[in-house]
Amino acid sequence: MDKKQFVINYWKDVACKNAESLKEYFLSNAVINWHNTNERFSVEEFIIANCEYPGKWCGNVERIEIIDDLVISVTRVWSLEKGDSFHAVSFFEFKGDKISCLDEYWGDDGIAPQWRLDKQIGQPIR
Repeated sequence: MDKKQFVINYWKDVACKNAESLKEYFLSNAVINWHNTNERFSVEEFIIANCEYPGKWCGNVERIEIIDDLVISVTRVWSLEKGDSFHAVSFFEFKGDKISCLDEYWGDDGIAPQWRLDKQIGQPIR
């Protein structure tokens, strides 16, 4: 299995809210953790949380690192309607060719806080 392509395809299905395809990526007893909101989901719950999230979305995988059965991805996800943008850092653990555990950390994209802008420190990445 090409884990890099697997994760790229996974993120395409996440952005498209493709419930049937998403189910196929996971072991039936897989666990999905969203640490920022202190939520743990079963596969079925995760698919509901993802596919019923309001709006239309796009995503772009910016980085993938593979260490044995662990794949780490950094993905930008943005709204096609409202302009919202987020980054997710995801840790995929595999058993065979399926995800057994997925730990995700989501953050809102935006400008630096005012106190740092006032100090005029840091440079834009892009």
